[in-house]
Amino acid sequence: MTHDTVQPVPDDIAGLAHAFGIATEYRDQQGQHRLVPLSTVIAVLAAMGVDAETDGGRAAGWDRITNGPWRRMLPPTTVTVQGVATSVLVHVPDGHAVEAWVEFETGGRAPLAQLEHLVPARMIDGLMLGEAAFQLDHNLPLGWHEIHVRSEGGQGAPVLKQQGVLVVTPAYLGLPASMQGHQQWGLMAQLYATRSHDSWGIGDLHDLGSIAAWAGARGGSFVLVNPLHAAEPSVPVEPSPYLPTTRRYFNPIYIRIEDIPEYQQLAALKKMTIVMAATIAVLPNHTADLIDRDPIWEMKATALATVFSAPLSPERQEAFTAHCAREGAGLTTFARWCAFAEKYGTASQLWPAGLQHPQGPDVEAEAERLADRVAFHKRCQWILDEQLASAQARARDAGMAAGIVHDLAVGVHPDGADSWALQDVLAKTMNVGAPPDMYNQQGQDWSQPPWRPDALAESGYAAYRDMLRTILRHAGGIRVDHALGLFRLWWIPVGAEPHAGTYVTFDHQAMVGILALEAQRAGAFVVGEDLGTVESWVRDYLQQRGILSTSILWFEHNGWGQPLEPEHWRELCFASVTVHDLPPTAGMLRGEHIRLRHDLGLLSRPVADEWDDWHRERGNWVRVLRERGLITGEGEPADDEIMEGLHKYLALTPARLLAIGLPDLVGDVRAQNQPGTNREYPNWCIPTCDGEGIPVTIEDLAERADLVQRADRLIAALAHRAQ
Repeated sequence: MTHDTVQPVPDDIAGLAHAFGIATEYRDQQGQHRLVPLSTVIAVLAAMGVDAETDGGRAAGWDRITNGPWRRMLPPTTVTVQGVATSVLVHVPDGHAVEAWVEFETGGRAPLAQLEHLVPARMIDGLMLGEAAFQLDHNLPLGWHEIHVRSEGGQGAPVLKQQGVLVVTPAYLGLPASMQGHQQWGLMAQLYATRSHDSWGIGDLHDLGSIAAWAGARGGSFVLVNPLHAAEPSVPVEPSPYLPTTRRYFNPIYIRIEDIPEYQQLAALKKMTIVMAATIAVLPNHTADLIDRDPIWEMKATALATVFSAPLSPERQEAFTAHCAREGAGLTTFARWCAFAEKYGTASQLWPAGLQHPQGPDVEAEAERLADRVAFHKRCQWILDEQLASAQARARDAGMAAGIVHDLAVGVHPDGADSWALQDVLAKTMNVGAPPDMYNQQGQDWSQPPWRPDALAESGYAAYRDMLRTILRHAGGIRVDHALGLFRLWWIPVGAEPHAGTYVTFDHQAMVGILALEAQRAGAFVVGEDLGTVESWVRDYLQQRGILSTSILWFEHNGWGQPLEPEHWRELCFASVTVHDLPPTAGMLRGEHIRLRHDLGLLSRPVADEWDDWHRERGNWVRVLRERGLITGEGEPADDEIMEGLHKYLALTPARLLAIGLPDLVGDVRAQNQPGTNREYPNWCIPTCDGEGIPVTIEDLAERADLVQRADRLIAALAHRAQ
């Protein structure tokens, strides 16, 4: 299918689609007008419970839009911004008295004043209903509250009651007080690739604390890591941290076995079995071989089972019980999915019928039969929570203003824990992706079911809130991958080509507001990855709400296609030279991104044109760096000199946060990920190596003189200021 063959969607279906926030046309990254295939629009409407192929289905869809709110006394969720007065609409039998009030999450209540609101009554399902409006004052406290309404009709009419969620969100988040006042820098690291001498072939949470302490001792304020979301509980393990089984809980492959308190209490023989496993597991730390998660997880899972065989002390048992109580039903459901997946496989649609929904009739009995495995997975999450807390404490003790910054993936695996546990708020016949853009000229399909915006609101955004709270518990910040998803997402019907998708809009005030509220409560900042096809008003809104934008040096250009002058960069911004979806700076300077995409067949233009454009782009940057005095000398500068100059250029911008990738500090050239590929490229499996392909451990950063000098130069470049 090509764009040229797509015909406009018929008006009756187009109107219904727009009412549900589904685009029937859009503009691509180059500003070209594109039409959405009719089949896509019909499929997306079906994913929202609307049959657009029949007259009756379309009529039911319109009834849901126009009359659905009248069938409820209150909206299920109301999200407001502190400092902004608004109102809430209430529907009761026409002529009945009604009162409304707010009950605060911390206790207490406040009545709501009724506003003058003249709207004709409406006959709904044989009952004449009226609409009233109540004032929500601008000074309501931040938090998760409840709106209550009560209506009496008199003469024996029943008393009607209903309640809904009220979320009051901060107008502006920004940076916490500890990070205000001056430009700060931090490190970007792929944790799995960031290994130490004692890692079991993959970086772990002890290593995270170590690299944070290393950067903090050199003045760094944060370490941004890849998503640490949980993967499958048994092999094969998905290597992509951006295709997790859940976004709420963490991956136990990152546990440092020797740091678990019960490890020290093991009997000598049991401890010896773990020591022997570790002796084998650490060998890959000193090779450049690709990281293979499957044997690593099998060894760690066996070791964890051994460690968990040691009894908990009364104090430790109390801590574990408290952790489980705090996480509540969410942790129980996740642990059950893990246990069920170990027995039946991860595709829950293939499980016995009584287990295919978390409220299924056979779930309790099966969970009881697998109680030991359920407890195992709960305990893994408790240990992860403790080790995340330790890593963050080490970061802050080293002087970091923020410490660990977590990365939030766009979505989850279609056969994962969240796809089972949260199936009522996900559109499981859809995949999230991206239209053709700078990363992949064919478009991208990430095979992840998106949130259903209507179902999220109906559920009070509980799953979204709980996910954010868990991630932010031991974090100084959070990066939201593909922040456009807070506003709209590219939905692709399962089985369709990536370019044959369409945009579906979300309530961005709710999505951004709840994110800001939970971040503020955690004392954290938020970075929105707003690269690619993003409308300008989206970036403006993020800035207005105090969400940092993302600026990648290679993508910052002025209106003439030249490097954007540093004075014109955004201030509330997280800026870096490169990003994990591109090669490190040394690789970019060699044109590794062109060679790789050409080899993988991902270019839609002649490769010669790509090389011509890149040589022109590189030349432009060399010229600009010379004009600014950031590189000196005649002739073609060395790549290392250009790299240092580019990081000095970052420091000339007003961007509040500057980031440098660990691969840049050691001279690596290989991309961690090539968008648009699956098994064609070893995405997310490349260990940290230097420019010669020699593996680098955390200890090497302090012990290898060449790496120490290189890191010192680049870190100093981030502190550069024009004289």
